Amino acid sequence: MRNLLLPLFPRAAYFPDFLTPATASEGLAAGLEAVRATPAVRVAAELRQLAEVVPATPRGLARLADPEQRNELTAGLRAYYDAVIAPYEEAIHTRIEAERVFRTRSLLGRGVEDMLSGLGPGFRWRSPVLECDHPVDADVHLGGRGLRLVPSYFCWGAPVVLADPELPPVLVYTMHHGQVAGAPGVADDAVPLTTLLGRTRALVLRASATGATGSELARALGISPGTVTFHTQALRDSQLIASVRYATTVLHTLTPLGSALLAANATRKARTSGSGRRD
Repeated sequence: MRNLLLPLFPRAAYFPDFLTPATASEGLAAGLEAVRATPAVRVAAELRQLAEVVPATPRGLARLADPEQRNELTAGLRAYYDAVIAPYEEAIHTRIEAERVFRTRSLLGRGVEDMLSGLGPGFRWRSPVLECDHPVDADVHLGGRGLRLVPSYFCWGAPVVLADPELPPVLVYTMHHGQVAGAPGVADDAVPLTTLLGRTRALVLRASATGATGSELARALGISPGTVTFHTQALRDSQLIASVRYATTVLHTLTPLGSALLAANATRKARTSGSGRRD
């Protein structure tokens, strides 16, 4: 790690673009394969640029231009993921999903300008330009291309963009890191999942599938806000939903466990219905 991964990801204004391929959105395996398959000419050029920005870059990294030599790199990335990321993968996915739901609701409810201006304190929307605080003074021109927004669980500083202007535009921004209730490892293990058998609680869980605030749940289900609070608390304790505060509202979304439970129930219901039709 010290001799390979750390030099490739320095705390600097640049690191090679080939390390963050777009196909990584399809999963770790697809991302690692894209890193391995990057053309040698591109890898060599980006490593030279890294050496210009970070003079202390080890010369030995130049060997990564050879695709065969990148097997060591992808093996190192896989090992790092398994040791550092995988144990917390469920909690990370829960937060990212809550972030996506919140941004989608902002886009659909108040428009793209509201969503862009609300990305964080370092962002400013001045139509038609999105400005953000960044260590490098530069302009990214879309030229009619779309902009992919990527919420990052680990990017706590300035947003990140790809260095090569010819690549599809990407903006990696720091997601909202408010206190998250219902994250794995914080619930009371004594709370049984049988608390979900109640009709109202099951409706609250199902209504949280697309993300909902407490007041929205109360209106949709015809119950009081106090009753909503009671049931969402039980669902959080069972690690089936996560509740994240945004400004004056609290957004409830499913955890991976909650999604799996709903999916399992839907599958069982379909099988039961199918058996009934055959009879």
